[in-house]
Amino acid sequence: MMFYIYLLQSSKDKTFYIGQTNNIEKRLKRHNNGFVRSTKNKTPWILIGWEECSNRDDARWREYDLKEHSDKRRKFIDKLMLP
Repeated sequence: MMFYIYLLQSSKDKTFYIGQTNNIEKRLKRHNNGFVRSTKNKTPWILIGWEECSNRDDARWREYDLKEHSDKRRKFIDKLMLP
């Protein structure tokens, strides 16, 4: 099963959110329907892009790494924001 690190942007205030999942479409619906505590106040969210990971452990580690290191987070956002 493939896992993904995804980047969302809030239409409300243009902030970003990074997460991981094995089903991007389902996860985006949960964000936009207010079922994710950390994002429910900034709906609606737009999917900007994603990165594939081969397993859940890799995806969880990548998500943690991006959230803990602002330089890596910025590079990830910049890469996915390119036209």
